[in-house]
Amino acid sequence: MTLQIGNRVLALFCAIWAGIVIGVSFIATIAKFAAPSLTRPVALEVGAHTFDMLAHIEWGLAILLALLIFAARVTRLRLLFLFLIVAILLGEAIWLFPQLNTRTALVIAGEPLPPSPLHAISVAVESSKVILLALFAAIELKAIRIR
Repeated sequence: MTLQIGNRVLALFCAIWAGIVIGVSFIATIAKFAAPSLTRPVALEVGAHTFDMLAHIEWGLAILLALLIFAARVTRLRLLFLFLIVAILLGEAIWLFPQLNTRTALVIAGEPLPPSPLHAISVAVESSKVILLALFAAIELKAIRIR
């Protein structure tokens, strides 16, 4: 893979990944809770399964991104983006999603819960991931134009 093809492939890959996150985390999630016949516990259960599946897919995407970086050419900036994205995925897997899943299970069981900042944190984390991926794509595209 030549460097220029590597930039294009990396840019496209990151843009597609950002689109997946936008589609699942923002569009589908908002649409689900707007459905009038879907109860909150069912919507939360569906959401938990959706985000679990997305998390598994994103780990595969992270591995593929690492392989693409090595195929194109390893740079400090590319490794920094990969590190930041993987750090977000780890934070979600180790702390955020287990916390949200615990709250979801309690809501499904009918437990009243006090307000929590976890969903706002989740939106911030998902937004950060999209911004990182979009910025990574933009930098890769700009590198093509500089040559």
